[in-house]
Amino acid sequence: GMVMRVDSLVAALEEAERRLGGPARRVLLSPHGRRLSATVAREFAGYPRWVLVCGRYEGFDERVRNFVHDEVSLGDFVLTGGEIPAMALVEAAIRFIPGVLGNEHSSEVESFSPELAGGLEYPQYTRPVEFRGFGVPDVLKSGNHEKIEKFRQAESARLTRERRPDLLGQTENDE
Repeated sequence: GMVMRVDSLVAALEEAERRLGGPARRVLLSPHGRRLSATVAREFAGYPRWVLVCGRYEGFDERVRNFVHDEVSLGDFVLTGGEIPAMALVEAAIRFIPGVLGNEHSSEVESFSPELAGGLEYPQYTRPVEFRGFGVPDVLKSGNHEKIEKFRQAESARLTRERRPDLLGQTENDE
């Protein structure tokens, strides 16, 4: 299969940095990389510039790795190219850039966050209050913020136990 050339890729990295106005975080999207997680996304949100290199087919000449800072993977599977992992990294990271979500606290209490001990977020509800026999839990309609918070913590723990027991006892930094 086709392997991307080291000279062409390094020239592209250097040109991208020139156009960006300075050094950037150079990243290969590759199954060899560290797995994309909330921790990795938060880290990338702190870099002012990135150059993401999307492989194709057989990937890169091994020497390219000497000219990048990082490699990121979506998980334990192979895709035809790195475009989807690049989009996922961008989507995950921009949520942690101040001002992107409109409310600075929107990215705090959600799945995999330290606020939820790395577990899953509690369920969310909206109108209508009843739909085809399924209702919004009474505690959420009560206005009692202390009880609502306890309910949310319990639901977060329950969902994590039921759906992602692999997350139990972990925090975002345990990766």
